[in-house]
Amino acid sequence: QVQLVESGGGLVQAGGSLRLSCAASTSISRLNTMGWYRQAPGKQREWVASVTSGGTTTYTDSVKGRFTISRDNAKNTVYLQMNSLKPEDTAVYYCNIKIFFGGSEYWGQGTQVTVSS
Repeated sequence: QVQLVESGGGLVQAGGSLRLSCAASTSISRLNTMGWYRQAPGKQREWVASVTSGGTTTYTDSVKGRFTISRDNAKNTVYLQMNSLKPEDTAVYYCNIKIFFGGSEYWGQGTQVTVSS
């Protein structure tokens, strides 16, 4: 079992910044992809950003230039730096890991991000 725990969510004004963290219960320095997803009320869960074991990052178009995903393998943690936040970024943000060997996938419990106008 792999446990993922998100932190760093909260209430922020439009234009502000937040930094989310996701701590894994095991080493992440192996072949895997870690990512962030979000889900707003009444909406389907949406992929936001991903980072591979080699450090390659990808983003959904709506957050490019504003969000940055990164990972620290020594600390078994992935981050999401969110700048220039907009009200439409309001959602519960979930951390995810997809492990290459064994094909396992795990989710965190989520952290609430609320952006006021």
